[in-house]
Formats: sequence, C-alpha cells, structure tokens
Amino acid sequence: MSSQEKKAAEDPVPAKDAVLLVDDERPLLDVFEAALSPHFEITKAASVREADFILAQHTFKVVVADHLMPGGNGMDFLVRVREEFPHTQRILVTGYMKPEMLMRSVNEAALFRYLLKPVAIIELIKVVQDAAKAYDASVAAAKGA
Repeated sequence: MSSQEKKAAEDPVPAKDAVLLVDDERPLLDVFEAALSPHFEITKAASVREADFILAQHTFKVVVADHLMPGGNGMDFLVRVREEFPHTQRILVTGYMKPEMLMRSVNEAALFRYLLKPVAIIELIKVVQDAAKAYDASVAAAKGA
C-alpha cells in the first residue's frame, strides 16, 4: 500500500455541510435535492411546521425556503431562523419579489440571497455553496470575537 493510499484509508470522509430545503411542492424539493445532494447533506421539509420541528433537532449551515406555502410563508420562517440560529444562512425562493418584500428580506430576515423562480440549478448550487462558506466565516468570526 502506498503512503497516499494509507493516508486516504486513515482519513475519515469529511462530513458534508447540512442544508435544509423547505417547500410544499414535492417535485421541486426532489429536483433541488438531486442537484444539491452530491455536495451537501440534504434534509427536506414540506411545510414550515415540519421545518421548525427539524430545526429544533439539527444544525444546518443553510436553509433554502420557498416563500408561499400553506400554513406559513418562507419569509416569516426565515426571520425566525435568523433570530434562533443567527449563523445559519438563509435563502428565499420566490416567484416574484415586491419592493416591500425586498426591504423585509434585508432588514428582518438578513437573507444571504433570494432566488427567483424558475431557479437555474447551476445558480442554486453556487449560491448554496457560497452560503455554506459564509456560515463558516460567521462562526469563525464569532469564535474570534
């Protein structure tokens, strides 16, 4: 066995960054999961209520939430995520972005980004990767403070 093979055998596989996807449209959740799962550990929630339950049990670097869902909207959910998990990066997916919603996304939810539907898969992957890096930087800055 070469020294490189020994090192590879000794090193554990690095854990993938955890991402929570929240959308009431199952086909869209499945498409997003298929695109992101090679890069991230994906957990899906079909409602805000389910997402709240999952967040109480697990830590996520990034949360991607649809805006309009029955039983609660993504913006309100992401505002709560910011309050409870300030390092978790928040991405809103929406079919339209009204000016007042844009202001709220900045002032209250402090979104990492918002994505307009239809979302290009390449853009989704890049934005989530950048958000995971921003999470790491935020946690590192908090430890250094």
